[in-house]
Amino acid sequence: MNFLNKLFGNGISQPQQTAIEEALKTVSDPFLQQDLNTLKVLQQAHLKKGKLTLSLHYPYPAKSLFLSFEQQLTPLLMAIEGIDSVEYDWQIEVVAHQTQANLPSLPEVKNIIAVASGKGGVGKSTTSVNLALALQQEGAQVAILDADIYGPSLPTMMGVFDKPQSKDGKSMQPLNAYGVQVMSIGFLIEPDSPMIWRGPIVTQTLTQLLKETAWEAVDYLIIDLPPGTGDVQLTLSQQIPVTGAVIVTTPQEVSLIDARKGLKMFEKVNIDILGIIENMSTHICSNCGFEEPIFGQGGGKRMAETYGVPFLAALPLDIRIREEVDAGKPTVVAEPSSEIALKYKNIAHQVGAQLAQKKKNYANAFPKIEIVNN
Repeated sequence: MNFLNKLFGNGISQPQQTAIEEALKTVSDPFLQQDLNTLKVLQQAHLKKGKLTLSLHYPYPAKSLFLSFEQQLTPLLMAIEGIDSVEYDWQIEVVAHQTQANLPSLPEVKNIIAVASGKGGVGKSTTSVNLALALQQEGAQVAILDADIYGPSLPTMMGVFDKPQSKDGKSMQPLNAYGVQVMSIGFLIEPDSPMIWRGPIVTQTLTQLLKETAWEAVDYLIIDLPPGTGDVQLTLSQQIPVTGAVIVTTPQEVSLIDARKGLKMFEKVNIDILGIIENMSTHICSNCGFEEPIFGQGGGKRMAETYGVPFLAALPLDIRIREEVDAGKPTVVAEPSSEIALKYKNIAHQVGAQLAQKKKNYANAFPKIEIVNN
């Protein structure tokens, strides 16, 4: 049976169904490289008094693409006899995807994306918050966890400094910034208090922050990891269901040396690498606008080619990015239409599309079997 036959009401004839199907075949997703008919995004179609209403569910957050899809579809649909106007109802429908060792997803969290770097100071946290905000703006339910216990920066970058509350005395409510759920050890300590803790306490704290936060219906949880490949990273890879990882580096060899170590660590524990972001790729002069690769050129792209992983973007070293996160209003919300914000949204599209092509995680679907001796 034709897939679309299940979706149409009685008011739509067989020739109209066929024509709608052909129209959907002409529009392709630029990141998935598949047409809308193959993607089976159409959930329902109704035709009443010449008005065609389409309900479409999209597998990853891509709100900014929908207008282009509509502009391509509408003339084709209105050329069909009996259709005078078209109305679209788009919804984002993200599912839980397979993790390392097929670990079950956390309650209320479908997918976890780890953002890592081998070396500090490469702009990983700035990238993490802008990626989270870009995914949210594109239609996903997003949360971000600051896993850098020694140097939490999320409160400053997201502009939130309140203390988390608890409704049940067992879990903490995440704070909210720009529609993103946020949690950090920085919310629980004084800003100038150092965390003089050994590794086991740090990993225990990370696990508690992750599992004892009352996340609410999260499509993507971004975990902003500390630099390196130590206890926190090992705990993450062994005990926490990670759907994929993003590596952030700068172009110079000193940064790439450690970025390679981070990538190899994720490979060894079977966590998919979603791609590499080259941050501070070029410096843009705030006075004259001159662009110069002061940290070298093309290092991140060459690393991606060497290891056969996607190269997601080259981001500039621009004073606005630094000023905006220092002010608690990252670029994606401060200047949502800027060229830099569009780069972050492009990264969000690539990451979302990659995850949409992964196998679903069915680990939560199987009942837990317990043997009890009577």
